[in-house]
Amino acid sequence: MGNEQDTVHTRARDPQRTRRAILDAGLTEFAARGLSGAGIAAIAQTAGVNKRMIYHYFGSKEGLFTAVIENVYEQLAAAAVSFESETSDPRDGVRRLVRFVWDFYTERPGVITLLNAENLHGARHIRDSERVRAMGTPFLEVIGRLLARGADQGVFRDDVEPLELYLSTVALSYYYLSNHHTLSVFFGRDLMRPRQRQRWARHIERMVLDFLAAGASGEPGTAGT
Repeated sequence: MGNEQDTVHTRARDPQRTRRAILDAGLTEFAARGLSGAGIAAIAQTAGVNKRMIYHYFGSKEGLFTAVIENVYEQLAAAAVSFESETSDPRDGVRRLVRFVWDFYTERPGVITLLNAENLHGARHIRDSERVRAMGTPFLEVIGRLLARGADQGVFRDDVEPLELYLSTVALSYYYLSNHHTLSVFFGRDLMRPRQRQRWARHIERMVLDFLAAGASGEPGTAGT
């Protein structure tokens, strides 16, 4: 009991750590039970804080739900710097983008459940979020600059929209991961085996690079050269 109280007191003195713990616990609980099923008491216990801290930082359960989704998009946007480099080969930048998207959702299965739930809600909780809207444009601008460098160097076609590239990459990752249970049964193959996942990640990479290279130099399929 004393250790639990010490943990609560320590986190109360560290606002950033407390907020992070609550967000992580919120993601776990919301992904497992949805907005209506998740309880503040359970989230507080998982985070190692008292319930008052949750209300202090987020106001309500709905406020925490919104903040958890905002945090997911913040992580996506923050990663843009990892695949943008003015001196890098644009193809390497796209490879990093593809791998980042794949790893992001593979390592955070709860995010898929969370976003599916918010879509069922019609994006009601983030529709008015200025934070979410502010992150989307810079994220696409990074991808746009990456595509532009590739087109200038003659290794990418010049008619690809950044949003289309991102949506295509996410679709190839998201569908596989969100439907792997039923697909594994249907095809009689465990799609979540490490080797199978690695093959699919390479498959996405090849598809995206081959598409971007098609027509860039008059010969499709030159992305791997």
